[in-house]
Amino acid sequence: MAADTASPDTAVAIAEDVRAGSRSARDVLDAHLAAIVEREGEIHAFNLVLADEARAAADAIDARVAAGEDPGPLAGVPVALKDNLCTRGVATTCSSKILEGWEPPYDATVVRRLADAGAVVVGKANLDEFAMGSSTENSAFGPTRNPRDTTKVPGGSSGGSTAAVAAGFAAVGLGSDTGGSIRQPAALCGVVGMKPTYGRVSRYGLVAFASSLDQIGPLTHTVADTARVLEVIGGHDPADTTSIPEAMPALESVLGDGVAGLRVGVVRELMGEGIAPDVAARVREAAEVLAAAGAEVGEASVPAVTYGLSAYYLIAPAEASSNLSRYDGVRYGLRVDAPTTPEMNLASRTAGFGAEVKRRIMLGT
Repeated sequence: MAADTASPDTAVAIAEDVRAGSRSARDVLDAHLAAIVEREGEIHAFNLVLADEARAAADAIDARVAAGEDPGPLAGVPVALKDNLCTRGVATTCSSKILEGWEPPYDATVVRRLADAGAVVVGKANLDEFAMGSSTENSAFGPTRNPRDTTKVPGGSSGGSTAAVAAGFAAVGLGSDTGGSIRQPAALCGVVGMKPTYGRVSRYGLVAFASSLDQIGPLTHTVADTARVLEVIGGHDPADTTSIPEAMPALESVLGDGVAGLRVGVVRELMGEGIAPDVAARVREAAEVLAAAGAEVGEASVPAVTYGLSAYYLIAPAEASSNLSRYDGVRYGLRVDAPTTPEMNLASRTAGFGAEVKRRIMLGT
């Protein structure tokens, strides 16, 4: 089934209306919850909808506005969190049976920063198990469908967060991107997705897949929304040793500056064998638009880019094998009883991990 999702309610518009008192955070939330009730059954964007918690948060924001306070730059903005971001006292599953029953004792840094900015979390979004996949079909809780056409996949692994934005369930989604897991579903669902520079956004509280590649980023309706969200969630965090120490720059203030003088390279090695003709045509169109707006556009040769996928499949499975060794049935999550500890470890991991996760662990071991 195809759906018309035109004229989305953007994060910037919601926040400015709520801060000005022209709309209530509760009314904004109720509209998004109504959309969830209407279409979630066919899309399955969420593993968990936090309706009661979201209503309480929205009411608290409205109370602050009524008291003359500014709740923050994302006041009343409904947000869908990828279910590999830790939320204190709320189940975080990574769409895996192995984390059955686990509730983190702390919030991820990005979750705390969203709350401090006035955002309202509406739910934990589905993903490929432990973010390993590109279609959101590798989930212990079933696949997510593309809101633009429910016969199609939304991409992955951040397919639930992306579908939530595209369907109007949330104005903002947070995803994680290891090898395309924000950018690819954004393209497939027709929203804006960005993988920030590594270290720009704290990974504290992100359940690790491949630590040297993982990065948290926003999914939104517009570039302006992306700039605002990134300003909120970005910046140095002493809890993450890979966090960039520099302060977050003001992004919204430069959105109107244009691209005059910007140097843009079209990578020659990415425009040849393997690229679909329609994709190549759109890349060329984008280059022409940028050139017409004053950017300096030229062809660039980066031969090493052809090794990217091979490098990914060396680095990511190796790091995944190490990171996922902690799921042993002892400390948290699924535990399958067995006569001995090694047998319990084996039985728990066999029952808890899905086929794709097992494949990548084996590749990296």
